[in-house]
Amino acid sequence: MGDVQTLMDMGFPKERAEYALKVTSNKGVEPAMEWLLAHVDEPIPQQPAAEESPSTSNTEKAAAGEAKSLKCDDCGKLCKDQGEVEFHAAKTGHSNFSESTEEKKPLTEEEKKQQLALIEEKLRQKRLEREEREKQDALERERNRIKSGKDMSEARRRAEELEMKKIIEQRKREKAEEKAARERVKAQIEADKARRKASQTSPTAETTPVASSSVSSTTTTADVKSPPKEYKETRIQIRLQDGSTLTETFNVNEQLSAVRVFIQMKTGNETPFGLMTTFPRKVFDFDDFEKPLSALGLVPSAVLIMTKVNV
Repeated sequence: MGDVQTLMDMGFPKERAEYALKVTSNKGVEPAMEWLLAHVDEPIPQQPAAEESPSTSNTEKAAAGEAKSLKCDDCGKLCKDQGEVEFHAAKTGHSNFSESTEEKKPLTEEEKKQQLALIEEKLRQKRLEREEREKQDALERERNRIKSGKDMSEARRRAEELEMKKIIEQRKREKAEEKAARERVKAQIEADKARRKASQTSPTAETTPVASSSVSSTTTTADVKSPPKEYKETRIQIRLQDGSTLTETFNVNEQLSAVRVFIQMKTGNETPFGLMTTFPRKVFDFDDFEKPLSALGLVPSAVLIMTKVNV
């Protein structure tokens, strides 16, 4: 009914609008409009009229007068059929109609041209409205697409910022842990220096002279082996890559990593490096740096060489 009403709003009678939609398989207003414009003068097939009662004679019809049109009592306009009456009523608001014996005159060629021009103008307006509506819909879809793209970019940017913050915080923690480790080693080195200084200023133990005149006493001393000396400190000499040397005394229980931290503090070298002995040659691996100097045979003194590490 919506397509029928649209065609009626354009000036077509209801019966012709319904018939045009029927012959175009109800494909819409435009196909029906094109059919109506192409068959403007073509009459539409009429439905078979109901059989007249035998009691009604042609003489009575002629005497009574046959209604040939419907007349609007409000403005006097003649309507050909009920479809035109409904269209006229909807357009003007008139509601008083009666049958009339007057026959509605067919449109002249000029009136047909005017009506055709009016219909084409209405059709053009409909097309313009549809194109404008489609254009607005396309613009709205483009706005939504751009907005969606911006939202995705913003979400990606926030994720990258969060990831960068995590990386920065991780680096800060690593630097803080490294700094704390250096402070601990530095404090241990300072404590060892203070202890060595205190031991150097303390009086040495008195030694008991041994009589050299007794042959038996000399023989007894030579036969008895003295116990091995227990070292608490070791003196480490480090040969750097540039040819210079560093010398420092460490506690024998300190790990080899303390020597590496000492080299880093003295040289400011942050790049990875390794250590090895001169003779017999031994290259220390990762696990060796966690072992004490006494367990690595670097007591009471040793020479270490700084080496490059392939990363």
